[in-house]
Amino acid sequence: MNRNVLISGASIAGPALAYWLGRHGFTPTVVELSPALRDGGQAVDFRGETHLTVLERMGLLPVLRRIQTGGSPIRFIDEGGRTLLQLPAEFAGGEIEVLRGDLARVLHEHSAPYAEYIFDDSITSLSETSSGVRVDFQTGVSRDFDLVIGADGLHSNVRRLAFGPEKNYVSYLGYYAATWQLPNDNYPGLDRGSVGYNVPGRLASIGADRRNTTRAGAFFLFASPELSYDRHDPEQQKKLIANAFSGLGWEVPRLLASLLQAPDLYFDSISRADVDTWSTGRICLVGDAACGATIGGMGTGTAMVAAYVLAGELARAKGDYRTAFTRYESRLRKYAKGCQAGGDRTGKFLAPSTGTGIRLRNTLLSHPLFLNGMLKLGDKVSSTVALPDYPADGFA
Repeated sequence: MNRNVLISGASIAGPALAYWLGRHGFTPTVVELSPALRDGGQAVDFRGETHLTVLERMGLLPVLRRIQTGGSPIRFIDEGGRTLLQLPAEFAGGEIEVLRGDLARVLHEHSAPYAEYIFDDSITSLSETSSGVRVDFQTGVSRDFDLVIGADGLHSNVRRLAFGPEKNYVSYLGYYAATWQLPNDNYPGLDRGSVGYNVPGRLASIGADRRNTTRAGAFFLFASPELSYDRHDPEQQKKLIANAFSGLGWEVPRLLASLLQAPDLYFDSISRADVDTWSTGRICLVGDAACGATIGGMGTGTAMVAAYVLAGELARAKGDYRTAFTRYESRLRKYAKGCQAGGDRTGKFLAPSTGTGIRLRNTLLSHPLFLNGMLKLGDKVSSTVALPDYPADGFA
């Protein structure tokens, strides 16, 4: 009945899918390359009826409300600290904002009773047979599964193995982004929210941890031709960031100095994944692996919705994966693409390429009507799909 399901990725979509599959009577296994859950990371948000409905059905709303950051207003300033634009907390933080590491921990705890977790391992090959998928792992183990799901992000290993090279599916959008944690060492203005400093094509910003004000988080973003670098070499990435922001004023030199000591750097391109068909045979993609955007594409909320629908359709189809995968993609593709489109504009919005572009952004968003229109549009886009009610434990 195709109950034995391997999920690659233990960040957001993977544990959410494991939870729902377990509730529906499947036997999920989650494999994760990292030796443990990844802590820290940027804040992620949920907004609109669709996101909140999924969280409510998972029983996570009370938990996430307890650990939410509370969001943070954002001020764009000039080199002397004068405010040029101020945006409310809900602009970036939605209705619920949590740190990605906190969300991953909650989802792991929520799904652990239903799933086997394998850390510090990765899939090296996938061989589909008439009755399942033979999976070889980096540790040398081989196992058979009925289905395999790639929930392993924009740089999906499952997508590469089953669908083809990343270059066929991931488009670079012209910017790179970096985040890291640092001590909140008397940076001015953080009591009023996050602070961002722009020059054309670059943004340097810092925000206090709303639950532990001795800590802060830096967020840097810069325009660049596509770079060649080792995604697993943080020291090389730190040099790229330092070079991109060399010579800037404000607090940039001090923030770059903190980067040298940062143990938890996140660095990636702003890119978009587009896969023509989200499944091939017994292998399927969910979340950013199928239709992701690095920042600004509501990827976390979309991943949670997609996990709910994919598990529900597999249960409704009694494990008939062909029917389930088709229904899942048919129900969600338009919705996911609509959410994803916001990521195309993120870099240009946060770090316009010209001084005129920066001034235009600041002027437009200083008008309440324009700002409120953008907030309402975000809520509308995130709530444009009707969620079926898949009874839990329905796959008997």
